[in-house]
Amino acid sequence: MSTLERLAAAWREARRVVVLTGAGLSTASGIPDFRSPGGRWERYQPVPLPEFLASERAREAYWRYKGETWQLIRAAEPNAAHAALTDLACAGRIELLVTQNVDGLHERSGFPPERLVNIHGTDSAVECMACHRRAPRAFAQAAWEAGMAVPRCACGGPWKPATISFGQQLVAADLERALGAAAACDLFVAAGTSLVVGPVNQMFPVARESGARTAIVTASETPYDAAADVRLAQPVEQVLPAVRDMIR
Repeated sequence: MSTLERLAAAWREARRVVVLTGAGLSTASGIPDFRSPGGRWERYQPVPLPEFLASERAREAYWRYKGETWQLIRAAEPNAAHAALTDLACAGRIELLVTQNVDGLHERSGFPPERLVNIHGTDSAVECMACHRRAPRAFAQAAWEAGMAVPRCACGGPWKPATISFGQQLVAADLERALGAAAACDLFVAAGTSLVVGPVNQMFPVARESGARTAIVTASETPYDAAADVRLAQPVEQVLPAVRDMIR
């Protein structure tokens, strides 16, 4: 039995499948992994939330980075990996999907929203850092593209894309749901993630210690490769559709 067949068999036998996705899921959609060599993080230093709140210069730098990445996200379309996961969820083969991505491509592929956790937030909305009003991203993006270095809410506070920044805590309920699902699943699949960003990477050891089978599908090495029951280094946009088709 090939490694791919082993993954499909484990998925077919499982009653509670939990999936964690990362940047590698969206590279085939034209959104680069910003942490990879030559990625945008080599040109734009991440702006921690305390700096964003304290410095207009930091806010301007943050918006230069976010303004550029939004143009990529806006032009992207869900790829075969997104479609396969949506098909599996709609067939009852995924109990919960937790994504580290903020691009909204799972939603745009039709993934059931009640089974999706955007653990790092979303780039599709903005939040005022003064009054905490939320608005669609297009509202602030249009102001930025028109030349406003830091788009501002009617109250005067700066808009910030509704993503989790360095120095900003995850939504506690989202993290609790993710870790709880990992503890209760019988198959945990990490797809397109290097499993280095905490605390969500703890889903892998939590699932394993609870007795679940574990699978990692990503081109990059991860700290948990040796512990995985199934390890596939092929592109997720090839593996996941193949698994879906083998399960049907």
